[in-house]
Amino acid sequence: MNRPRALVVDDEPDIRELIEITLERMDVATTAVANLGDAYTAARQLPFNLCLTDMRLPDGNGIDLIRHMHQHHPGVPVAMITAHGNMNSAIEALKAGAFDFVSKPVDLQVLRNLVGTALKLGDRVAISNRSLIGNAASMHAVRNTIAKLARSQAPVYVSGESGTGKELVARMIHEQGPRADQPFVPVNCGAIPEELMESELFGHKRGSFTGAVADKLGLFQAADGGTLFLDEVADLPFTVQVKMLRAIQEKCVRPVGVEREVAVDVRILSASHKDLDALVNLGSFRQDLYYRLNVINLHVPALRERPEDIRLLANHILERLAAQDGVQLSTLSERAVEALERYAFPGNVRELENILERAMTLCDGNVIGVDDLAIQKAAALDEQADHVADDALDAVLESVEKQTILNALEQSRWNKTAAAKLLGISFGALRYRMQKLGLD
Repeated sequence: MNRPRALVVDDEPDIRELIEITLERMDVATTAVANLGDAYTAARQLPFNLCLTDMRLPDGNGIDLIRHMHQHHPGVPVAMITAHGNMNSAIEALKAGAFDFVSKPVDLQVLRNLVGTALKLGDRVAISNRSLIGNAASMHAVRNTIAKLARSQAPVYVSGESGTGKELVARMIHEQGPRADQPFVPVNCGAIPEELMESELFGHKRGSFTGAVADKLGLFQAADGGTLFLDEVADLPFTVQVKMLRAIQEKCVRPVGVEREVAVDVRILSASHKDLDALVNLGSFRQDLYYRLNVINLHVPALRERPEDIRLLANHILERLAAQDGVQLSTLSERAVEALERYAFPGNVRELENILERAMTLCDGNVIGVDDLAIQKAAALDEQADHVADDALDAVLESVEKQTILNALEQSRWNKTAAAKLLGISFGALRYRMQKLGLD
C-alpha cells in the first residue's frame, strides 16, 4: 500500500527538515521545496494527500498556492504555516480555503494533529445520519456549504433565528468531516452560571477554589480531537471572552489553578440567534474574538422564508412522532397545510414540531384539521409576547449602551471629547446620548 505523501513549501531549510523528520515518523513521505514555482511543478508531477506551505515565499504568497491547489488539485487539503501570533494571516488563509494553520515556531504535537486530521479526509465518506429537510433553494445552498465546510478546519459561525436548526447544522459539519469519529461537544453558553463558566470550559485543579473537590476536565479537553460547538456564544461573559480568544489562537487552555497550559486539538463551531455585529458595536462582545469565531459565516434561513418546505417538513415530523410514540400516523388536512403555510412561525422549525405534537394529541381521529393546530391563538399570544420582549430588549440595550458610555468616560477621566473618540462617535452624538440616558 502506497504511503501518503505531503508537499512541504518553505524557504527556511531548518523548517523543511523539521517537518520532513516529523512526517517521516508518521510514515508520510514528503517532497520539500523552497518556492512557489517548484511547488507548482511538484504538484503537476506527483499526487499529494496534503500540502503545507509558508505564508511568505521568495516568489509569492502562500495564499496563491492555496488558490492554485483548489483550482487544479481540489482534493488536496492545504495548511498554512504562519508567523507566531499573526492570526490575521491565519484568518486570511482560512478565508481563502486553507484546511488549517500552524504557527512558527512549529509545535510538533499541533503539527501531528493537523496532519492526522488532514489525511483522514481522503478516507472520509461524507455521510451524515442527520439531514436538513427542505427543497427550497436556500436549503440546497446550506447543504452544499456544509459539505464544503466539513473539509476545512476553519472556525464557522452559524447564524439564524432560534429554532432554525443551528445545532443540527453544526453536527452535520462535524459528521461529514475528518473528526466524525471523535467527540462532538455542544455547549449552551447561556445556560452556565458566570462564576462557573471558566471552570466548565477550561477545567480546574482540585482545591483551586471552594467546591473544587477533585480535578475536572473542561469542555475543551472533553472535545479534544473533535469539535466544540459554542451555542449562544453571545452570552459568554466578557471576562471569559479573553481566555476563549487565547484558547482559539494558541490551541491550548489553562485549567483554573494550573500553572501550565494544556494543548488541545479542537475545531470551534459557534452559533447565536443574537446579532453579534450589534453587540460588538455596543461594546459587549470583543471584536477580536468575533473575528476569530466568524472566519466563515453560515446563515440558516427562517422557516417563513421557505414556505414551500412546510408540507414536506410537517409530513416528516408527523412520521417521526408516530414512530417515536408507537401510534398510527396522523395526516394534515389540505386546509391545515394552507394555514401552516400562511403562518409566520416566529419559533421556526422547533415551533412547527411543538404545534404538530400538540395537534396529534388533541385531534379526533388521525386527520389534523385547522382548529387542531390552534395557531390563531398562538399567533395572538406571540404578538402579545413580542410587545413584552421588545420592551425588555429596549431596556437591555439601554443598559448596555449606558455602561459602554460610562466605561469610555472613566477611561478618558470624563473628558467627553476623548470619550467620543474612544466610542467612534461625534462629540455632539455623545452629548445627545448622555442626555437621553440621564448621564449629563
